[in-house]
Amino acid sequence: MSGTVTQKQIAELRSQFGDDATAKILQNAVTTTTIQEVALNRDVVASTDFSFSTKLDDWKATSQKASGRCWLFAFLNLFRKGAIEKMNVKDFEFSQAHIHFWDKFERANANLEAVITMADRPIDDRTLGVLLDHPSEDGGQWNMAVNLMLKHGVVPKSVYPESQSSSATYRMNANLRHLVRATAAEIRGIMESGGSEKQAREHKQNRMADVWRLLNIHLGTPPRHFDWQWRDKDDEFHRRGRMTPKEFMAEFVTLPFQEYVCLVHDPRNPTLQTYTVDMLQNVHGGLPVIYLNIDIDPMKDITRRILEDGEPVWFGCDTGKQMHRKLGLWDADLYEFEQLYGFELGLDKEARLRYHQTAMTHAMLFTGVDVTDKGIRRWRVENSWGEKESGKSGFYTMNDSWFDEYMFEIASPRSYLSDEMVAALETEPVVLPAWDPMGSLAR
Repeated sequence: MSGTVTQKQIAELRSQFGDDATAKILQNAVTTTTIQEVALNRDVVASTDFSFSTKLDDWKATSQKASGRCWLFAFLNLFRKGAIEKMNVKDFEFSQAHIHFWDKFERANANLEAVITMADRPIDDRTLGVLLDHPSEDGGQWNMAVNLMLKHGVVPKSVYPESQSSSATYRMNANLRHLVRATAAEIRGIMESGGSEKQAREHKQNRMADVWRLLNIHLGTPPRHFDWQWRDKDDEFHRRGRMTPKEFMAEFVTLPFQEYVCLVHDPRNPTLQTYTVDMLQNVHGGLPVIYLNIDIDPMKDITRRILEDGEPVWFGCDTGKQMHRKLGLWDADLYEFEQLYGFELGLDKEARLRYHQTAMTHAMLFTGVDVTDKGIRRWRVENSWGEKESGKSGFYTMNDSWFDEYMFEIASPRSYLSDEMVAALETEPVVLPAWDPMGSLAR
């Protein structure tokens, strides 16, 4: 049969490999240690300096622990600098668990509303399938975090601390997925038997009480108000008094985050055009996720200028590619896999997106950049994987070559965009399918 692996083919491959002395040595090495250590490019490691011409961070790295809340950690970490300066303290964290609670609650509601709107679709519809595959994930996007903060505000971490389930979300998420999927089945059953949208929505509201109960049990009840006071690094005492989460946001979130826009580098699609992803939403009726696609060099230039003006930058990337976690290092050629194997793996950035070899998998914060007379050399990154066994006390170095290949998105104030980019923000967004890799950070 044409195309079948034959015994003759296998015999030839055995012979070729057995006669290759280099292949045998590599086999000995890789079968006794990790391929990452064997393929690690020592020249890159030795030549990378961890100093920067612009460095903003003077605080400790945070830890999302066993959760997928990177986008929320990076989002709230963006505002730490302003809060630290306003309160004149050495360090400060907003509560990641608080905004995480509201994401879980709002997203359950938004996804069940989507189930109602898609009630006439077959159960094997691909878009509906994406929603049912990912009904309650930890991931998310910049605009989704903005929706949460605008509606529910923020609080200090001391007011709403981590729980076991916020730090290790697997079991809570599994049970919440079960609840949302069961409710989806019940909603579709109501409408398939002739029930109205009103009846389906009433049932959804009843089941949202179960969502609320589950989240309260796992995460704690979010506060409606709290008393806020602190002692600054000059030992001066301050009492702000009773505040709501939205009042705390208005006073201690100093960046104009509502003016920020999301810029992406998606080489599959035309630049200076806006895009959105179907069904990518966590707050029903909230702001949509909108991206403006631009080239990689303008993205670098905007990121550099924001950093040199004294503010960190939120970004999304494919973090696991060409990364050494303990060294805290990214470089496009950090691992010489092709040289080790003796053949090309292939695929450029565009093809990697098309053929499912890359996607946005993690969000972090740029807190520094190193610029020489020859241009940008490297970037400083605040990760959210804690301080131990993760980079240099939780901070990483990204060589500029890696930015080209594995960076996808930044959030930028509109004021840093060119006139051409600002005009392009008015284009009608092209709707990418729900399964597109530009929505992967939320999954």
